[in-house]
Amino acid sequence: MAVGSRDTFRGEICGIGSTAGVRVVIGRWPVSPFGPVADAMVEDATGRRTFIAPDERLAEYVTSIYSFDDVVVGPIDCDRSSERLSFRGGPLELDVTVGGRDALGWALHAVPRRLATSDAWVTVTDLVARAVLPGVRTRGSTPGGTEMYAATDRWRLTAIAGHWNDADLGELRDVDPPVRFGFSSTPRRPSIVEVTTTVRRPRS
Repeated sequence: MAVGSRDTFRGEICGIGSTAGVRVVIGRWPVSPFGPVADAMVEDATGRRTFIAPDERLAEYVTSIYSFDDVVVGPIDCDRSSERLSFRGGPLELDVTVGGRDALGWALHAVPRRLATSDAWVTVTDLVARAVLPGVRTRGSTPGGTEMYAATDRWRLTAIAGHWNDADLGELRDVDPPVRFGFSSTPRRPSIVEVTTTVRRPRS
């Protein structure tokens, strides 16, 4: 389903790895074409990819852009404070401890938002990301068009606690190997990135 020719999601992306080999990407979107929503993408130690969505409409939209082996639709509870992010949905239970803004976060924070979210700036940051953040892209092709990530801040993560399919996730680790949902992984270092995501696709 194509919501429109230019769809904008404003919020945060949280990327973590774990000693259990499970890597998780949580999207928390206060502003989106679907209203305030949260979702999660999970890749387990065997490489199996699962998308967790709050409703069928968002599930249909996201799975038309990214690739998954399984889709779980059901209630999601996602809360964010300055020191913590918690997610409860489907087989995922995760609590993340949030640290301070890191060096990259300070650099992103210093860029005026109007510039940081412009197409030209995202093109520049894509070149930088390719050079210094392996596996990370800020723009690329999707099955239905193109997508851009305009990052405007970043915070480091210091600890996790949680379960995937009733198995303990263990301790926080880098997102390694990179996740394989779309054209880009999250940064290797566990973090929460403030981002504006723009999806351009033809109207259906």
